[in-house]
Amino acid sequence: MSLHYTLSVIQAPKVTKTISKGKSLEAEENIFCPNQSSVLWADMARWFGEEISSIINNIKAVPFHEVEEIRLRVGQPLMVRTSDKDLFMNRDGEVTNPEKAYFVTREDLVCALERMTQSSVYAAQEDLKQGFLTLPGGNRVGVTGEAVLLRGQIQTLKHVSALNLRIAREIKGQGLKIIPLLLDEKGLFYHTLLISPPRAGKTTLLRDLIRLISNGVPQIGLRGQTVGVVDERGELAGMWQGVPTYNLGYRTDVLDGCPKACGMNMIVRSMAPQVIAVDELGHSDDVTALMDALRTGVRILSTAHASSLEEARSRPTLAHLLEQKVFERLVVLSRKHGPGTIDGVYDLKTGRSL
Repeated sequence: MSLHYTLSVIQAPKVTKTISKGKSLEAEENIFCPNQSSVLWADMARWFGEEISSIINNIKAVPFHEVEEIRLRVGQPLMVRTSDKDLFMNRDGEVTNPEKAYFVTREDLVCALERMTQSSVYAAQEDLKQGFLTLPGGNRVGVTGEAVLLRGQIQTLKHVSALNLRIAREIKGQGLKIIPLLLDEKGLFYHTLLISPPRAGKTTLLRDLIRLISNGVPQIGLRGQTVGVVDERGELAGMWQGVPTYNLGYRTDVLDGCPKACGMNMIVRSMAPQVIAVDELGHSDDVTALMDALRTGVRILSTAHASSLEEARSRPTLAHLLEQKVFERLVVLSRKHGPGTIDGVYDLKTGRSL
């Protein structure tokens, strides 16, 4: 079987939901018609080889808007993951038990990587050594395999053993519930940190807040502000050849694929933002760059992995920021009632729950 082909990128409908007040990010049901679900499944199928693509194109019983992940592991059954179920798929695209499911082969992974990197795995080495690829639309693919080291540093991965395609979603409306709590009496945005465990909706909420800050919300006195987004992993804007997939607002500038540590300084100098937004703070270099940005008077909106304030304080990089009282507001999310459940909004200056 030849792995050479021409990749044709199609523009599929974006996965967009509008959230009613008081519900989680996945609360709205029956939004998509069957035909739209089929189109979205077909859009995902193009990233895989013939076998997996055929299975995905035949999926009818699982509405696409319920899907969070598509997982391929060598020698293991093909799995589609929703918010509360792991579904194993057979050759006909039907849900079955693991023993009767389609078992993923190494060739399936090779074909998928060829398509996801547009036949240039070498060009994707920088992303691969961090364990992920980003597809058009902001969909992120986690990659595991054998790490190739040079002087103790990961250079790339070989003998790839698993792929996890995580579906990115644009869900509008959740930010409206909390943004009044993130503004002072003059409408100035507080330095805000969103935290949650994985798959709990913090990146999705971050997108919505960026859009609201950028466009403004006249009903609550929020004027539109210039937002600089440092999109290191390409998930926030879903850039494809310089064009964002997701609507991040009228006044938003995106620096795509740039490490946060240098990107924050770059976007401050070049675009003079009033607010800087970044996803997944975690490295000491990120913290140094963030502190430098603060000295220019810019406001900060960021996310980090943690399930509670106590857990955030146990992580050295976040602990430093919290001890210095850099952030004024903390938003805690969970999956208690589905992804995007807002557990609480806190005033970090007083420790008060808002």
